[in-house]
Amino acid sequence: MANSLQTKTTQDERVLSIIEPVAEDLGYDVVRVRVMGGKRSTLQVMAERQSDGEMEVGDCETLSRAISTVLEVEDPITEAYHLEVSSPGLDRPLTRPQDFTNWTGHLARIELDRMVEGRKRFRGIIDGVEDDTIALILDGEDDAAQIPFDWISDAKLLITDALIEAGQTKKQSKTTKTEETK
Repeated sequence: MANSLQTKTTQDERVLSIIEPVAEDLGYDVVRVRVMGGKRSTLQVMAERQSDGEMEVGDCETLSRAISTVLEVEDPITEAYHLEVSSPGLDRPLTRPQDFTNWTGHLARIELDRMVEGRKRFRGIIDGVEDDTIALILDGEDDAAQIPFDWISDAKLLITDALIEAGQTKKQSKTTKTEETK
């Protein structure tokens, strides 16, 4: 699967190529990188722990310090910028095929880079991934639409009661494990 939704611009790609090895060495996956302009540019890095897909404040601090050091040396952004390291959040972007696998059964919005059946935007329940194709059960349909990953230009989870419950269950499970190890 050649397409990556982790970046939008060549500058984003350059930053990702610099920080991804550092993040991986620390046990994190980079979900998305965006350099956004404004009065002062912002470098937004969304990441999660490889072990459990979580990202807490301490993780953000650890990753921020590590990538700040390498970014100072490599200097891929010429103007002054603010570094923002965060979790992908509940309504997370889906940027890699594994994200679609991990979030099978949840509602997503997908935007394509081309028109299909007269539209570019689709909304439905993720029904899995096979080879380079995302299966999405569209609202009001019984059969899953097959969408090539390479056609996707943007995708994210949509907040539903089921997604909120999945997030709470994950946190409760983590709390129980922490209490068991004490």
